[in-house]
Amino acid sequence: MCREFAVDADAILNETVTTGPGVPGVVAMVTDRNGNIYEGAAGKRRADKPEAMTTDTSFAIFSTTKAITGTAALQLIEEGRLDLDAPAKRYAPDIGKLQVIDGFDAKGQPRLRPPKRDVTTRMLLLHTGGFGYDFFNENYLRLATDHGQPSVITSSKAAIMTPLLFDPGSKWEYGTNIDWVGQVVEGITGKRLGEVFAERIFKPLGMANTTFEINDVMRSKLAGMHARNADGSLTPMDFELPAKPEVHMGGHGLYSTVGDYMRFIRMWLNDGNGPHGRVLRAETVTMAEKNHLGDLKVKALPGVIKSLSNDAEFFPGQSKSWSFTFMVNDEEAPTGRPAGALGWAGLANLFYWIDRQNGVGGYWATQILPFGDPASFTGYMRFETAFYNTLHRRKAA
Repeated sequence: MCREFAVDADAILNETVTTGPGVPGVVAMVTDRNGNIYEGAAGKRRADKPEAMTTDTSFAIFSTTKAITGTAALQLIEEGRLDLDAPAKRYAPDIGKLQVIDGFDAKGQPRLRPPKRDVTTRMLLLHTGGFGYDFFNENYLRLATDHGQPSVITSSKAAIMTPLLFDPGSKWEYGTNIDWVGQVVEGITGKRLGEVFAERIFKPLGMANTTFEINDVMRSKLAGMHARNADGSLTPMDFELPAKPEVHMGGHGLYSTVGDYMRFIRMWLNDGNGPHGRVLRAETVTMAEKNHLGDLKVKALPGVIKSLSNDAEFFPGQSKSWSFTFMVNDEEAPTGRPAGALGWAGLANLFYWIDRQNGVGGYWATQILPFGDPASFTGYMRFETAFYNTLHRRKAA
C-alpha cells in the first residue's frame, strides 16, 4: 500500500505546487500506529527564496495547537485536578470578569451584561464557552476596529479578555476557548503552558521540534507565510508570532514540524501511549473522542476578515460534532474518512485527520492566508481521498 499510495501522493503534492495558482510549497505525511507510511514535500519554503520545502521544515501550526492543549487538560482530569463542570474561574480567575456582549448602543459602545451561568472548562473544550475570533465574527471585528481589541496573534493577555458572544453553553462558536483552556492548565499546574507540554506530552512522545518560543534553529528551516491575492498570485509575508509571547496561546501559538505532529497523532492512534511513556489512559482516549456536543453541531466558518479567512466548512451538508478536542464527522466523508474520525485545521491552511478505526492519520501543511485557500484545500482533499481509495482497494483485494 505504501508504494502504491506514494506514487499518487507525490503527484498530488507536485501538482498542487505547479498547477494553476498553486502553492509555494507543501509537506504532507501519513502514519499508522507504528510509524510514518508516507512522507512528502514539494516546492519551496518561500516563493521568493531558493530553499526547497523539506520534510523537516518548521511551520507555525496555528489551531492544530488546540488538540495538544486539550490533551494537557485531559491529563489533569485523569489526575483529579481539573473538574470539567466547575466554573473555569476557579482555575483562571480572569475569565470570571468577562460579560456577554448584546450588540452596540447608538454611540457605538458595546452593550454588556452578566452571563446567565459560569463558563466551565467543558464548555471551553467544546467551543460553547461564548468566545469567537474577529476573523469569523462581526461583533469581535467591530471591537477590534472601533475599540482597539488586540488580535490573538499578539499573544497577549488582552487579546483573550473579550466579551462573551452569548451565554455560556448555549451555542457552538469557534474561537479563543482553547486559549482559555491553556490558562486553566497554567492555573492548576503553576507552570507556563510550554513547560507543561514539554514535560508531560513532548518528552514521552519524542517531540523535540515543537515550541511556543521559536529559536534560531527552527527559524532557519521555517516555511514563509504567503498572502493569496485577488488575482490568485501569492505575496510572501514577513510574518512571525512573538518569539517571547506574553501568553503561551493554547489555541494557536505553537511552532512545529509535520514529523513532530505525526508523533502526537500516533499517540491518539495508540490509545494514549507514546514511545517513551504513556500520555493518556486508554479509557480517556475512548471517552475524549466521542461527540460531547449533544444536539449542537459544528457550523460553517464565515470569513469576516477576507485577508485571513474565506468562508470555510469541512464536508458541507454533512453533520459534524465536537469532541475533546477535535471535530468529529458524524457520517462518512466524501474523502472516504469514516464516521467517527477526528480532525481539524490551522489558519494558514494546515489540515489533519485521525482515524482510530483504521489506525491511520495524516497532516498537510502550507503557510498561506486566507484560510480555506482553494489550491491548498483542494490539494489536501485530493491527498486524503487518494489515501482512502488506496486503503479501500487494498481491503477489497
